[in-house]
Amino acid sequence: MPTIAEKRVFTTPDDVVRALVASSMGVVSVSVSGDIVGEFGIDHRCDARDVAARGDAVAVATDEDVLVGDFAPTGHGPAVAVSVAGDGVLAAAPDGTVSLLVGDVDPDTDGASPDGDAWVEVGAVDEPRRMDGRLVAAGDGVHRLHDGELEYAGLDDARDVSDRGVPLAVTAETLYTLGNGWMADLSGDASEGDDGFRCVVADDAGERAVAATDGAVYERADATATEWTEHSEAGVVDAAFAGRHLVAITEAGEARVHADGGWRGRMLGLPDVRAVAVPGGG
Repeated sequence: MPTIAEKRVFTTPDDVVRALVASSMGVVSVSVSGDIVGEFGIDHRCDARDVAARGDAVAVATDEDVLVGDFAPTGHGPAVAVSVAGDGVLAAAPDGTVSLLVGDVDPDTDGASPDGDAWVEVGAVDEPRRMDGRLVAAGDGVHRLHDGELEYAGLDDARDVSDRGVPLAVTAETLYTLGNGWMADLSGDASEGDDGFRCVVADDAGERAVAATDGAVYERADATATEWTEHSEAGVVDAAFAGRHLVAITEAGEARVHADGGWRGRMLGLPDVRAVAVPGGG
């Protein structure tokens, strides 16, 4: 019986890791070695809306279901966003219903447990967008899973969240850090054709972090840093950490990697690129 923790990253002494990219063609694996984007191929054909990883656990939101581990179905139905939260999976349906997967997945019953309660509804949000861990970014702000229920956690019109270390969140105009409430940390340009912040992500320790707008990627070296370094990298829609590397994907279907001070990229030729995750990548 597969569980969410059975999809493992391929690592060699040459420092090769695998990033998973969600697109309308499916989930694509991309090998990254040093600052080079290497081979890539489709791992699973589907209309992938989102992909998430934490440790070795992987979850994928598709237009038909939520898939876990080696793309095992779970019986959730269509999903637009997904995250790995502790030992479970959190998913948002197109109508805003947010559910938590509890227990293992049984492929003999289309993924649902025999008594039909593998997915438990924990709340609802308005226009779900992105998720990370126990946080949900939505049109009506940031929400947090607490004691089995989804609670409003502040802000409005949130676009993305990071639930690693000190939580981070972005709206179109501002990057926030959670301290004594949400504190503005960086302003983005949401005018003159620039749509503002698109994503925010931190490594597993919550030390390094990046946020991207239409025209730039901003990087924080560690949790104590007060300055964000700007990289002139346009078109990034999502990013993930892979050890010392930062892997990013663009709306045009290019995979980019930043390591040792420079960026390199490779076109994947994929339509509708939406998200990237690195199992075991921290």
